[in-house]
Amino acid sequence: MLIRTPFPSASHEHEVTPESVYLSRRSLLAAAGGLAALSAWPSLAVESARYADVEPVQAPTWFADKLPGIRWQAVTAGEEALTPFKDATHHNNYYEFGTSKTDPARYADALVTEPWSVLIDGEVAKPGRYALEDLLKPFQLEERIYRLRCVEGWSMVIPWLGFPLADLLKRVEPTGQAKFVRFETLVDPEHMPGQRSGFSLLDWPYVEGLRLDEAMHPLAILAVGMYGRILPNQNGAPLRLVVPWKYGFKGIKSIVRISLTADQPKTTWETIAPEEYGFYASVNPQVDHPRWSQAHERRLPGGLFSPNIIPTRLFNGYDEVAGLYSNLDLRKYY
Repeated sequence: MLIRTPFPSASHEHEVTPESVYLSRRSLLAAAGGLAALSAWPSLAVESARYADVEPVQAPTWFADKLPGIRWQAVTAGEEALTPFKDATHHNNYYEFGTSKTDPARYADALVTEPWSVLIDGEVAKPGRYALEDLLKPFQLEERIYRLRCVEGWSMVIPWLGFPLADLLKRVEPTGQAKFVRFETLVDPEHMPGQRSGFSLLDWPYVEGLRLDEAMHPLAILAVGMYGRILPNQNGAPLRLVVPWKYGFKGIKSIVRISLTADQPKTTWETIAPEEYGFYASVNPQVDHPRWSQAHERRLPGGLFSPNIIPTRLFNGYDEVAGLYSNLDLRKYY
């Protein structure tokens, strides 16, 4: 289990987020009406909030039960400041809800995430459809503060809550034929207006994939929360992939199917524009997008007169994954 990494992303807790921005669980519950508030909800509980700019919300029991055991700041992002919660939840690419960055926050509340199940199939010894609460039961949640770099040139720093994807894959026992992991998102045009739009270039469901050794790397996680609370719908609730050394579009949201395959899956953006969006999509400042440079990024938030432009790092600064690609031409396998 990854506790901390000795790479540049590591730092002490007080260096990442000032102590003043945290609220204790006891203070939060007192403000919400006391400890007795928890007993008022048979299937919901008030979440503990660690970040002052995040309002507590009601969470399903399966998430609330995980809160006391979370390993906070298991991975950090050095001295880089966290992106404010409002920016991280109101500037999103989630084409199932529309193409505007504000569409997900505007429309995602209609998405029904309880109950939820995930089909795991393909080259595994233990296939099946798993209720989300059963899927999560064996795993301790960890906070992973990761840099997020969008292929469009903007970036954030987000504290996710999740568990290593490798832990799940080990439990379903990949066969010797398994070489790749394919992910599929929800299809629900009734509640996802982008899926019923006649102007969309995407064929649903949205599909993403990883090589098996990438999926087994300790930095790859399945996230169910962020900023000390359950995932907002617009950020991929209730289950999304986070692969911090790859461009953001690899982080598929609202996952309903995980398939282990012998052959490399055709992913959504690779199918639409293979000359622009490759299967690997590892962050690389030396390989430009055909329409813009990838050498720099705009760290959000930033304004017209202070755009906050910073250099982009290979693998988004996560040098520990370099060995996965030691035999690949990164210009060809972009």
